[in-house]
Amino acid sequence: MSGVPKLTLRSAPTEALSDLELTELRMLVFLAFDGRFDSDDWDHTLGGQHFLGLRDGAIVAHASAVARELRVGERAVRTGYVEGVAVAAEHRRNGYGHSVMAQLGEFLAPRFELGALSAAEHTHSFYRRLGWRRWQGPTAVMVEGVAQPTPEDDGGVMILETPSTGPLDHESTLACDWRGGDVW
Repeated sequence: MSGVPKLTLRSAPTEALSDLELTELRMLVFLAFDGRFDSDDWDHTLGGQHFLGLRDGAIVAHASAVARELRVGERAVRTGYVEGVAVAAEHRRNGYGHSVMAQLGEFLAPRFELGALSAAEHTHSFYRRLGWRRWQGPTAVMVEGVAQPTPEDDGGVMILETPSTGPLDHESTLACDWRGGDVW
């Protein structure tokens, strides 16, 4: 035996999660982000597919994928955008984050042209091990049909290409739709 507790994986859309599960998830991500996970961040996490890592019935790892349209240059790209990636502090370094993100990646491949997420630089190596790569070009947000640069996010957005991605100019501007809170 490896000594690492067995993780049970579960996937469900937001509407299939109970109020208790949603409360447990919100507390998990709030604590995992050291209290820097606000109401806008929580709202961004909802409305898609959740990937849960459970140990002894408790949610100890989470990631969700929500549908967004990103633009690569002038091309609209149907994207599974990753939100709320979290592992309970006492369960980190056991592969739980890897497990939920691997399951999420498998979910994205047949459904979206691209996966995308915004991540702090110190977490990039974690995502690279799962096949994600840093977007090389500049980032922007679409405001009333016009791309407004978001230089503070340059270098922090990572992508996962799927079988349906097609050719991308990785040096062009990657733009997201506007939303409240952090746009990326």
